[in-house]
Amino acid sequence: MGESVAEATITSWLKEVGDTIESDEAVFEIATDKVDSEVPSEVDGVLVEKCFDVDAVVQVGQTIAIIETDGDEGSNASSQQPEPETNEVVNEPAAVAEVEKTITKAQDTATPIVNSDNRFYSPLVKNIAKQEGISQSELDALPGTGKDGRVTKNDILAYLDTRGNEPTKSEGKEKVETTVTASKPAEKAPSSTPIVASGDDEIIEMTRMGKLIAHHMVESVQTSAHVQSFIEADVTKIWNWRNKVKKEFKDREGENLTFTPIFMEAVAKALRDYPMLNISVQGDKIIKKKHINLGMAAALPDGNLIVPVIKDADQLNLVGMTKKVNDLAGRARENKLKPDDIQGGTYTVTNVGTFGSIMGTPIINQPQVGILALGAIRKMPAVVETPEGDFIGIRYKMIMSHSYDHRVVNGALGGQFVKAVKDYLEAWDTDREI
Repeated sequence: MGESVAEATITSWLKEVGDTIESDEAVFEIATDKVDSEVPSEVDGVLVEKCFDVDAVVQVGQTIAIIETDGDEGSNASSQQPEPETNEVVNEPAAVAEVEKTITKAQDTATPIVNSDNRFYSPLVKNIAKQEGISQSELDALPGTGKDGRVTKNDILAYLDTRGNEPTKSEGKEKVETTVTASKPAEKAPSSTPIVASGDDEIIEMTRMGKLIAHHMVESVQTSAHVQSFIEADVTKIWNWRNKVKKEFKDREGENLTFTPIFMEAVAKALRDYPMLNISVQGDKIIKKKHINLGMAAALPDGNLIVPVIKDADQLNLVGMTKKVNDLAGRARENKLKPDDIQGGTYTVTNVGTFGSIMGTPIINQPQVGILALGAIRKMPAVVETPEGDFIGIRYKMIMSHSYDHRVVNGALGGQFVKAVKDYLEAWDTDREI
């Protein structure tokens, strides 16, 4: 689902248990904060188990469904053969102590793990708890770091790392009771602030995508040290050139020539000049990206945003860039983007000028380290320098706002990059053919 996607919501099951499934046939539908998509089967077989229900939030990497193929019967039979060997091992004196320890654990875990106190446990967490002998009371006492306080795989594995240090059974019981008491306020924390509304106010539930976007925006601000640089660009040459060629371009290519592909071309060139902005951060290491994949923030009909990606943007000419921009923007408006269309971005551009804003301070699209906001193009009086002297003229100006991650991008690099974009735009060849 892409490096920035950690979870998805199951929106519907297209197959039921017992249904025959062919390879590449859609089994269920999922939704992320970026795109809705059908998930196809990679094999032919029969759906034998659904691990999650509709509206369940599933982490990337978790098993969602089990499909039985023609070769499963043989593998199941072979997997059951080692049982006699297991019985022999149990009879060895060296294993007696371990067996007694396992039986003691089993006494506390005889009852299957169930959801309790409004806490949902995924099948993966339940399975780990069962295998490791974690009781229901222990699991209920474990603070969760997942959505709505859910216990994640990492939470239970971290607990197992320290669980072996338990002193005695009685001390462990006291410790569990203390943990339960301490964890209760944390579980109630999300709803601790009451909603204040008068009788005439309308309370609107946030959409699923809205909630996810809000979460990622807060997470980005907490992750990156945001710094902004602003610069003004004179785009008069581009304005006049586009007016001159746009009708011919429309007649020949069947596409509208907007300003967006022109700006994207300049950004791609600047990233080639300053590759240390085409990076991501992982811990204390910097990952320098080989490809320049430009994210293009686009507004959806419901008001949410999506960021389709132009792959290898520096390899496209202006005609190719225009066709790619128009294709992604059109499919974004129609909710027809595919998962691959929103993956792999290395730098993002957002056009706040579309809504009349002259500038903005955009939030970085993690795990990238920079995002450029393009303000509205306005006619402004400006000093024009000529060999005959300076005079005041009417020019088309645009303010660009560059937000970057100050952990790895200093002010000099952040300013030099946006200055390079400005220089490419202002040096536009008015005799350029397209």
